[in-house]
This record gives sequence, C-alpha cells and structure tokens, in this order.
Amino acid sequence: MSAALQMTAFVLALLSTLFLLLATCTDCWMVNADDSLEVSHKCRGLWRECVTNMQDGVRTCDQYDSILADHPVKIVVTRTLLITADLLAGLALATLLLGLDCVKFLKEEPRVKLKMCYGAGVILGLGSILGLVGSVWYAVDVYVERAMLVSHNIFLGVHYDFGWSCWLGMAGSTGCFVASVLLTCCLH
Repeated sequence: MSAALQMTAFVLALLSTLFLLLATCTDCWMVNADDSLEVSHKCRGLWRECVTNMQDGVRTCDQYDSILADHPVKIVVTRTLLITADLLAGLALATLLLGLDCVKFLKEEPRVKLKMCYGAGVILGLGSILGLVGSVWYAVDVYVERAMLVSHNIFLGVHYDFGWSCWLGMAGSTGCFVASVLLTCCLH
C-alpha cells in the first residue's frame, strides 16, 4: 500500500509540476473574450503579449521591455509566486524521488526515506499554496479589471477572460496540493 501511494503521489506531483512550469512559461494568461467577429486572437502572459491572425494563422509576439521595468502588480506578483512555486515543486520532486521505496538510495534506512517523503510533501504543499495564490490572484485581478470597466460603461474594444495558462497554473497547484496531502496525511 505504501509503495503504491508513493508512486501515485510521485506521478501526480510530476504531472502537476509540469503543469506549473508550463503555466509559468506560456503566454496566454488572459485571452480576448469579445463576442463580436474577431480577426485576431490576443493573449497576454507574464512575459509577453501575442496576437494570432485568425485568417492566416500568423502569430506575432511582443516581449515586455525588461524584467526590471515597471509592470502591473499582478504580473510581478504572479511571476514571483509561480517561479517560487516551480522551484519548490522541483525540489520536492527530487526529494520525493530519492525517498521512494523503489529507489535504492538509502535502502537500509527506511525511516530516513519516510522522512524524505514527508518533507517532500510539506515542500510540495508550500509550493502548491504559492502557485494557487499566484494563479487566483491573477484571475481575480482580471475579473475585477473587467468588472470595473463594465460598471463604468467603458468599452475599450477588447476585454479579457482567463486564459488557458491561468487554468493550467490552478490545475498544477491543485495537483501539487493533492500530492502533498497524500504524502503528509495518508503515508503511514
């Protein structure tokens, strides 16, 4: 039972960490959500903004000026939280890999391996909370921005919804949290 639970947690943590990394690197955190006929598809991310022409499929992206330039708070906070979550999830994944019963590392020390699994669960839980806070922070800010424009009857021609990168960040964080619960609460 313990080995199956460890492997389940490892596979879930691996998949969720990949989701978090993809969410951090991809550039579709906000997507245009107009009901009108659009000739282009606009995505805004943490690192750049991209426009895809719907007629010929040509995609152009504009990099943000600099990492150190003045950016909106939602971008800076989300970048920071997701990069930290990525690093913590990667560390937890490496610790968990060494703590698995099927790995020959420290085979004669089962208590140490169990502590490594618990430690990986705690680190994974912390990373999942940071990733979830970053993803939800961004999503709430997008919603509030749109709600403010609607409440003031301001139409700028384009309004944005949550993009697939935002959903991927939430899914990856949730998966890391479930893996953390499996490792810390269910592994006895």
